[in-house]
Amino acid sequence: MNYLNYIEIRADKRFGKPCIKGTRISVYDVLNWLSNGMTSKDIMEDFEELNEEMINACLAFAADKEHKLKIAS
Repeated sequence: MNYLNYIEIRADKRFGKPCIKGTRISVYDVLNWLSNGMTSKDIMEDFEELNEEMINACLAFAADKEHKLKIAS
C-alpha cells in the first residue's frame, strides 16, 4: 500500500501533523482510536469521510515510521 495516496503533511493543518487527505483527522487520532478498542467499522461509522483504505494507510504510515526509527538506531 502506498500510504502517501491518503496521508499528507501540511504546515497549515494540525501544526504539521500527518493527516488523512481532505480531512483534519490525524494519523495519531486514528491510531489512538484503534488502540482504545475501536474497530475500523466503528471509526467509519463515526467519521463517514473515512474508509478502510484510509485507516489502513494510517497503520502503514506508523509501521513505516517505526521501521525507519529502528534503522536509524
